[in-house]
Amino acid sequence: MQLKAPEKHGFDAGRLNRVDAFVKERYLDTGRLPHAQILISRDNEIVHFSSQGAAREGSDRPIDEGSMFRIASMTKPVTSVAFMMLVEEGRVAVDTPVHEVLPQFKDVGVYQSGGAGAPFATRPLDEPMRMLDLLRHTAGLTYGFQYRSNIDAAYRACASNAGPVENWYGEADINAFIADLARLPLEFAPGAAWNYSVATDVLGAVIERVSGMTLDRFFEEKIFTPLKMHDTGFMAPAQKADRLTDCYVWGGPAAGRVMYDRGESSMWLQKPRLLSGGGGLVSTALDYHRFCLMLSNGGELDGVRLLGRKTVDLMTMNHLPGRSDLSTLSQSLFSETQNGGVGFGLGFAVTQDVARTMIPGSAGEFYWGGMFSTSFFIDPVEKLHLVFMTQLSPSLLYPIRRELKTLIYSALT
Repeated sequence: MQLKAPEKHGFDAGRLNRVDAFVKERYLDTGRLPHAQILISRDNEIVHFSSQGAAREGSDRPIDEGSMFRIASMTKPVTSVAFMMLVEEGRVAVDTPVHEVLPQFKDVGVYQSGGAGAPFATRPLDEPMRMLDLLRHTAGLTYGFQYRSNIDAAYRACASNAGPVENWYGEADINAFIADLARLPLEFAPGAAWNYSVATDVLGAVIERVSGMTLDRFFEEKIFTPLKMHDTGFMAPAQKADRLTDCYVWGGPAAGRVMYDRGESSMWLQKPRLLSGGGGLVSTALDYHRFCLMLSNGGELDGVRLLGRKTVDLMTMNHLPGRSDLSTLSQSLFSETQNGGVGFGLGFAVTQDVARTMIPGSAGEFYWGGMFSTSFFIDPVEKLHLVFMTQLSPSLLYPIRRELKTLIYSALT
């Protein structure tokens, strides 16, 4: 990895260095986060890269550029890119009804009443669920961990998967997963609202059906190998097992940060039966940087083109109905973004109104994050992107994403 002088790319180096000091003082010295890795790129060059904190509990070994992290919902943009590659091949379209590829969804209905032991009553759809709804989370699907409705309660009680429908390391394969979802009502009619959900996992099933390839094989052959993302996949292979970091969850005020998944015995050291297009990948900051570069360059990197420039433009427009924003349409208790002034494209949140976000930025920047507090953003106006890695759930516990953006933009000259 070659670091370029930030002054030559429009940064005040002293101000940029405040980022690491801030993270150390507020999050590492206090024990709020176990570690933190920050990659900042401008004009396609890495101008800042820092690693702080131990990779594993009880070890002095720090995280470094080879450390692997569970990126959770930062998998979603990868899956969305994979789908749009199939769109460009003419094999499916953004407005294709989902049931044309996954017939299990043909007779799905919208929730009217029932649940909590009572049978569900539903009404038919006025319009079919489309691939667009999966891409922008307007499909009427949900996540079981939201604990806000009778539908997500049914997701948590999915019998065929020996636990919640999102049990990636259970006994269900992708066919059983889709069958379980299609037996449950939608929370709302497709396009009527926005709810963070398993929609991108369903999109992963679409990719498998349309391409005839398993999702891991499609990712490896069509995305990771061409982009030289050699440390990204649905598991950390045996020869790289020592590079997988420990992962934590918040145990409440009394317990603080507690272990969730030890790197040395991690679930991510084995291939899951159900490949999650919504949250299953492990990666490194340098690998995800290459993914960001491809998007920043209009779908191309180092002479390899994954998507056409106009397709990337389409993906990073706001596709919410009526060009609305998430503060208007969201009925989710969980997201990876603040809602004011933020639209949603085909796989990313998209900033529409910088003033309403109340932090520095640019109209048209797009971004997302993962439940273990990883995040990225790409600003095509400033030709700038960030990749941030750590391992603590839930991701909205601390405002570090907003703080990092503020500090980074304050360093621009």
